[in-house]
Amino acid sequence: MIAICPNPYRDNNLILTGEVIRMLKGEGLESCVCPVFVNENDCFTGDIKTEKLQDVLPLLSHVIVIGGDGTILAVVRQLGGKPLPILGINLGTKGFMTALEPEELARISVAFRNDVPISLRMMVDVTLIRGGKTVLNDTALNDVVIHGYGECIQPTAWADCSLMFSFSGDGLVVATPTGSTGYSMSAGGPIVEPDARAILLTPICAHTLSAKPYVLSPERQLLVLTEKLTLYLSYPFVRYAIIAGVLIALCASLLGVPLVLRRFSLIGDGLSHVAFGAMAVAAVLNLTHDMPLILAVTMVCAVLILRGGQKS
Repeated sequence: MIAICPNPYRDNNLILTGEVIRMLKGEGLESCVCPVFVNENDCFTGDIKTEKLQDVLPLLSHVIVIGGDGTILAVVRQLGGKPLPILGINLGTKGFMTALEPEELARISVAFRNDVPISLRMMVDVTLIRGGKTVLNDTALNDVVIHGYGECIQPTAWADCSLMFSFSGDGLVVATPTGSTGYSMSAGGPIVEPDARAILLTPICAHTLSAKPYVLSPERQLLVLTEKLTLYLSYPFVRYAIIAGVLIALCASLLGVPLVLRRFSLIGDGLSHVAFGAMAVAAVLNLTHDMPLILAVTMVCAVLILRGGQKS
């Protein structure tokens, strides 16, 4: 069974959801509708029967998410670590993690073949330790943010028990490669290939020139301690107020999230492949010293890939 998880605030009257149901039925595939961001008393679904995702979880083989990246993050939390392939249909503003646009629904018919490209995304585990006891265990797909509330905090970070840095600033972002295009990027962090396995540490508005972003091996075990009396630990749809003296442990998770992708896509992850392809061509032509020519090669690669996608 395939779960269709729409964001009813994006898919008005679940019109797109109805189209997906009909297309899957035409392919002989059974589906159920599990809306996201709704309460029991909300009336968004009209005549479409809905289920709770947790109730049908043992029956599912795939998940289709209709919304933006935030909707995918919400569904990942509800899946609770079950590695079901997720196909995103973009109704959001970015769509970095989605595979299709609404006008490309016809591609759903090939999305569940065995040879469909899958991107296994790394997650990060976060643990709060107080007085030697674990008080929280959780997992995030994109990032974990340690921050104050309108005031500076003093985070100190260790990797494998070796001191990395200590600074006064607004906070610290611990991101996965998937989260590298989010808060981490806005704070000056690097953009990392989303299929990679790495842990990113990005200071937020550090009041020192020595606190720089780090890209670490996924084998590193991180510890963060702050001196501020009260601070916050945030990640998608979760926010904890914690006090000084609580140790925050972070590491690469054993869990992963399989996202369905298009090989020719220019949406989100496809951009990175265009950029890498352009740099490879530029290197072969010995143009790496000429930025205008590199940009021109990038545009040519993008046009060629787009035309290839339209013919597919």
